[in-house]
Amino acid sequence: MTAISKEELAELVEQLEKYRARATELITVYIPEGQNIYTVSDQLEAEKSTAKNIKSTSTRKNVGNALDKITRQLKEYKKTPENGLAIFCGNISKVEGQEDLQSWEVEPSMPLKTRMYRCDKEFILDPLKEMLEIKEVFGLLVMDRKEATIGMLEGKRIEVLQKMTSGIPSKVRAGGQSSQRFHRITEGLTKDFYKRIANEMKNIFFNMDKLKGILVGGPIPTKDEFLEGEYLVTKLREKILGKIDLGDSSETGLKELVERSKDILVNNERLQEKKDVEVLFKTLGESPGMAFIGEKDNRRALEAGAVDTLFLSTKIGKPLIKELSKLAQDIGSNIKIISTETPEGEQFYNLGGIGSVLRFRV
Repeated sequence: MTAISKEELAELVEQLEKYRARATELITVYIPEGQNIYTVSDQLEAEKSTAKNIKSTSTRKNVGNALDKITRQLKEYKKTPENGLAIFCGNISKVEGQEDLQSWEVEPSMPLKTRMYRCDKEFILDPLKEMLEIKEVFGLLVMDRKEATIGMLEGKRIEVLQKMTSGIPSKVRAGGQSSQRFHRITEGLTKDFYKRIANEMKNIFFNMDKLKGILVGGPIPTKDEFLEGEYLVTKLREKILGKIDLGDSSETGLKELVERSKDILVNNERLQEKKDVEVLFKTLGESPGMAFIGEKDNRRALEAGAVDTLFLSTKIGKPLIKELSKLAQDIGSNIKIISTETPEGEQFYNLGGIGSVLRFRV
């Protein structure tokens, strides 16, 4: 089994959203990365006994059959796939009294964090929808002189990656210590703490290909001392998108940091779209034979396997986006979906909303 692409995942979610049952008999199972698949299988075997207590004969039968099918499927796995596994199973027949038992197995292209077993009138798709929303990953840091919390923003999900404390004593000095000596000690410990934070961020983020930026929050003097002291390596300093004044350096502070950085995140996404379109326009101007605008020429280039990056405006419509994305995916092209929220994106749509930068001339 191979991981499903983002385009295939979007298509599957759209399909599964259409199914509705008369009773709570559509089964959703999410197995997160690293979860023992045999533990989940044992849980579902136990659920079969519970299902026997369902009063409705047809619902009892449909739930039992779905559980049987899922447990058989799980026996084909020796371990949970690398990114986890999602299974959707149930009777999707629209005709009462008839059975159309269908099942879908999904290994997502990014790690699944959710563990779930649910019987409902519809399939539970929120964890997959969140994956579809993830375009970029952002590093998060909230800190003061006492503690620091490092996290990551993926789509709407905030994950705590590391918590640290400085060990710096309170302002009450030990007996006999002069004010100057105590100040030197605390300043030295503070610098050591900053270095530990920077080293931990390097370990976490330096080789993270999806990292698009870093947000830093904390009291005015602390975060500024950290950033201006150049404790971070150059590569990560260049990723700093913004710094926010905060008084909370805990996990709650990460949530507040994201909430108060919404404008920064939106502007960054629009800036990236602007840069993408500028690459297309620049290629059109400087090397006309290496870029196309318009559906006809781009279809020809896709059929020839010549498209390196395909640009599609959100306004050309979902069916066309889906069709052309599939063609691009089949030849290993990059795909850039461009909104009309920037002047460049609006101009791109007015020119046809379909463009490409080529690998070779056609």
